[in-house]
Amino acid sequence: MLQEDVLTLEETVELPAPELERQTRVLLGFLSNLWGPDQLVLRAGKLEALSLLRSERLTDRLVALQRLVYEDPTIDAEDGLSPDELLLDLEDQIADLVAMRTVEESLDRKIATKMEERHRDYLRDLRREALREDIGPENSTTLRKLEELKELEERGLDSTALRLMRPQTLEEVVGQEEAVESLFSKLGTPFPQHVILYGPPGVGKTTVARLILDEVQKMAHTPFKEAAPFVEVDATVVRWDPREITNPLLGSVHDPIYQGSKKDLGDEGIPEPKVGLVTKAHGGILFIDEIGELDPILQNKLLKVLEDKKILFESSYFDEDNPRVPEYIRKLFAEGAPADFILVGATTRAPEDITPAIRSRCAEVYFNPLSANQTQEIVKQAADRLGVNIKSEVAELVAQYTSEGRKAVRILADAYGRAFLRKVRAKGKEATKKIVITSADVRAVLRASREKSSHATKASVGEEVGAVLGLGVVGFLGSLIAIEAAVFPSQEKGKGSHRFNRAAGDMAHDSFFNATSVIRRVLGDNLIDYDVHVNVVGGGKVDGPSAGVALVTAIASSLRAKPVPQNVAMTGELSLHGKVKAVGGVVEKIHGAQQAGVKKVFIPEDNAPEVEGLFPDLDVIPVATIEDAFSKLWGDFV
Repeated sequence: MLQEDVLTLEETVELPAPELERQTRVLLGFLSNLWGPDQLVLRAGKLEALSLLRSERLTDRLVALQRLVYEDPTIDAEDGLSPDELLLDLEDQIADLVAMRTVEESLDRKIATKMEERHRDYLRDLRREALREDIGPENSTTLRKLEELKELEERGLDSTALRLMRPQTLEEVVGQEEAVESLFSKLGTPFPQHVILYGPPGVGKTTVARLILDEVQKMAHTPFKEAAPFVEVDATVVRWDPREITNPLLGSVHDPIYQGSKKDLGDEGIPEPKVGLVTKAHGGILFIDEIGELDPILQNKLLKVLEDKKILFESSYFDEDNPRVPEYIRKLFAEGAPADFILVGATTRAPEDITPAIRSRCAEVYFNPLSANQTQEIVKQAADRLGVNIKSEVAELVAQYTSEGRKAVRILADAYGRAFLRKVRAKGKEATKKIVITSADVRAVLRASREKSSHATKASVGEEVGAVLGLGVVGFLGSLIAIEAAVFPSQEKGKGSHRFNRAAGDMAHDSFFNATSVIRRVLGDNLIDYDVHVNVVGGGKVDGPSAGVALVTAIASSLRAKPVPQNVAMTGELSLHGKVKAVGGVVEKIHGAQQAGVKKVFIPEDNAPEVEGLFPDLDVIPVATIEDAFSKLWGDFV
C-alpha cells in the first residue's frame, strides 16, 4: 500500500504542467545565454547537475538549476517549496546574475576603451620621442640663433690693451714689495689666513692676490690644489633679498611656487637649491672687492659661513620621504653645500670703517699709494708689454695726473690708440713700424677725458709769510692742504674779530680756536687784540685735529712776520698745552707730500716708528711740541 502511495505522489509531482515546463526551459535558456552552452555544460559537470539537466523529471531539472545558480553540488529537492515558489526564487537569482553580468560587461567595455586610449597615447609618445631622437629639438629659429652665437665667438676680441699691460708675475708689480711679502706669508703657509687688503684704488690688490695664488699652488705644502678657483666679486654689485629669495653670494633655494625651480622639479613640487659664490670658491680664494660696501647683515651671514665652512639650505617644500627628489638635492638639504675657502677682501676704506667682526677674523695687509717715480715705472713697463716706444716725458706727464697704476695704464692705452691711428692714416692700412707715443698723444687724451692733476696743491720754491702746507688723507690718498692766515692789530684793543671758513669742517674750526690758546701760551700774544682770518685754500674739508700744527704755524708766521718755506709740510694734533699728538694715515700723508714735491715733513714724534726707513729721499722730522716745531722750522723764535 505504501509503495503505491509513493508512486502516486511521484506521478503527481512529475505530471508536467505546461506553464512550469515552459518557465524551466526559459530559465535554462537564460543561463545558456549568460554563460554559453559549453560553459553551462562544464559548470553542470562540476556541480554534478549534468545528469539532472538531462532528466525527464521536472524536479530533477529544477534541482540542477538550483545547483547551477547557487553553485552548490549538495542541493537536493527543496522540502516545503512548491515548484511555483522554487521557480520564482530561481528567477530572482538568475535576474541578479544577468544584471551583474551586464554591469561587468559594461565595465569591461569601458576598461577596454580606456586601455585602448592609453595604448594609443603611449604609442604616440613613443613615436614623438623617436622623432626627437631622429630629428632633435632644433628648428629653424634655434638653428639661426646657434649660428649667430658661433659668429659672435669667431669675431670676439682675443685680447685688450689693458689685459696685455697688466703685470704677469709678482716681480712686475711696482711699489708694493712689502705688501706682496706680507700677503705671501699669509697665503703661502700650510695654514693660510683670511686677509683684508687696504689701499687706494688701482695699486694692484686684485692682481697681487691672483698672482700669489698662482705661485702658492706650485708649492708642495699648500692646501690649495692645482685647480683651486679664484672667485672674484665686487661687493657694490652684490644684490640679495633678506627673505633669501635670491642670494648670489651665499646661495638660495628656488621654491616651486614662488621663485620657480626647473620645470622637471617644479612639476613635482620639489625645491631647487642654488649654490652661491662661497661654494664655487670651495678649496680656493673668494676675493671680495670693496668688502666695506657689503650689506652688514650679509657680512654677518658670511662670518657664519667662515665658521661652519658650509652652507645649509631650508625649504618648507622639501619632503625627504619623496622618492622623486633627486639625490643631489637630498644631499644639499641634508648635509649642506661645502664652502671651505680663504676670504681675501679689498677695500679703499679706512680700517675703522670695516665691521669689527670681519676684522677680528682676518689678517690685515696695507698697500702703499704709488709715488710719482713708481707710477712712471708702471707706465714704462706697460709700454714694453704693449710693444711701443714712448718719449721720455710721457711717463712723467702721466704721473702728474694720477697716482693710480690702473688709471695710468688706461691713459697710456688711450694714447696708444691715437698714435696707432695716426700712423695708419699716414702710412696706409697697416702700420709696419713700431708705434711711438708722444706727450702730444697723452695731452690729447687728458683733454678729451677732462682729467685734472692729482695734486691741486703743489710744493714750490721760496718762502711766504702766513702760508703753510698741511697734510690730509682721503681713502689712503694723501694730499697737501694750503692753509693761509692773516693777522692784524684790531682797531680797538680787546675787540678783535676771528674768521675761519666753515667749509673746512667743524673739527677744523675747533682746531682754530684751540690754536688761539696755544699762541697765547707759547708766544704770549692774546689774539683777542687782533683781527685773525684763517683760510683753507679751495674750501676743502680737512681732518681738523691733524691740522692743528699747521694752523698754529700759519698764525704764528703771520703774527711774527716769519716766512715759511713752501716745500715744507706738517701734520699733527695739538693739545691746549702745545703737545703734538699722533695722527692717523701718516704714511699716506707723506706719500702725498712726496708726490706733490715736498722736501721736508713735520710729523708727531709718536708716529715716527711707522715711517722709519720708508722715505729715504724725504726729510721726515718728528716733533713732540709746538715749540719743538717752531725751533726746527725757524731756529730761535721769539
